[in-house]
Amino acid sequence: MSHQRIRIATILTDLLLVNGGFALAYVIRYQWQWLRPITFLEPFSDYLGQLALLNILLIFTFIQVRVWRRKRGEFWVDELSRITYAVAAGIGLLSMIAFFVQPTPFSRLMYFWAFLAIVVLIGTARLLRRSLLAMLYQRGILADRVLVIGSGEVGRSLIRTLLARPDLGYQAIGYLHDGLSENNIGLGRIPNLGTFADLPRMLAERPHLHTVFIALPGEMHQQISQLLRLCQEHSVRAQVVPDLLQLSMNRVEFNNMAGIPTLGVRDVGISRFQQLTKRLLDLAIILLGGLPALLVMGMIALAIKLDSPGPVIYKAMRVGKNGRSFPMYKFRSMVLDADLRKAELKQFNQADGPIFKMKDDPRMTRVGRVIRRVSLDELPQIYNVLRGEMSLVGPRPPLAEEVAQYKPWHKQRLSVIGGITGLWQVSGRSDLTFDELCLLDIYYIENWSLSMDIRILLQTIPHSLFGRGAY
Repeated sequence: MSHQRIRIATILTDLLLVNGGFALAYVIRYQWQWLRPITFLEPFSDYLGQLALLNILLIFTFIQVRVWRRKRGEFWVDELSRITYAVAAGIGLLSMIAFFVQPTPFSRLMYFWAFLAIVVLIGTARLLRRSLLAMLYQRGILADRVLVIGSGEVGRSLIRTLLARPDLGYQAIGYLHDGLSENNIGLGRIPNLGTFADLPRMLAERPHLHTVFIALPGEMHQQISQLLRLCQEHSVRAQVVPDLLQLSMNRVEFNNMAGIPTLGVRDVGISRFQQLTKRLLDLAIILLGGLPALLVMGMIALAIKLDSPGPVIYKAMRVGKNGRSFPMYKFRSMVLDADLRKAELKQFNQADGPIFKMKDDPRMTRVGRVIRRVSLDELPQIYNVLRGEMSLVGPRPPLAEEVAQYKPWHKQRLSVIGGITGLWQVSGRSDLTFDELCLLDIYYIENWSLSMDIRILLQTIPHSLFGRGAY
């Protein structure tokens, strides 16, 4: 199904729900008699003329407020607010007309219930549609194929947003290097397809390219104009990402000083108040789930002890916030000499970058394979969370030898406390490349919210149970 067909289906569904909402308002007002009893009973047929007029008015207001335009913003802030405004305007116009015309059935409460019913019904339908589309986008279905031009901080910020938010409906096929930045070999699985001078070739070779995001430095305004013109000639949608002081827009703070507009820069990372909120969430969840977790940990400890010789708990020094080292605890899932044998297995490494991952690691014990598959080996890190060294959600704490191989932009993931689970764990786990892992961690740091932590925790459960991308 194309987006044009989805739009037509959305329009028809909205109009159906408008009529359904108006009928529900009649039931609430005349049969259930909420808020105020009625002294007269008007048949629904007497309201058909007003309902027909309301359909016309709402078609007009929906078009004016652009309710039927494809949106990629936040549902509550953008889409629901537009729906509410458009319905309020339509109902308001209907009530004004009714006030002057004075039709036989005229109940102001009827209009109030109609407003609420229509907003709730259409809002719920749009939320369900978004959820369905998000599932399709994550599988690459109906997602727009996009090309990013630029590989500096602005380009990386855009790419990590595309990776972290597949629900926006974009699928990056690659990027074109700007000729100025360091990165010209690729960002994870998003390959470098050339320089911005190769855009004419890309437009000719890829007829199904939907959108080009131009994220070039501000001083390249002449090249940006040329690229926009090229996209227009090939009927490909182009969007320019503003290079505002080489910062992403969520770091720019707009202020008004006695009528004079000023720009400021927000601190990167999670504020102290947000850290306190995050800490309280961690402690509350541990308090609620502590007893079941202890029972599971006891059974795992017994299984490890019976399965292979050696300690139950494995302790390794990890790098935490701002480069501080701390001991991180896990259930032992490998044989005793696993660290000594790591060097001989490096040639079988299935991960890129400084991390080591091997799907069929011969060092794994029988119990270890099971608990690693469902991430139960991480449960002892609850102790690290209680000590304040880790959080339930955050970037995965790396080894010191891995940090030594980091590029400068990789180190941004060390600006907050590490976590047991995180955004990249619910976005692919071991199937992601190291660059993609870092991009997702940095996106998490720059866009943190309490709702994001809760969503990641809820998504971690099915990902762990089904062992998606874990080894």
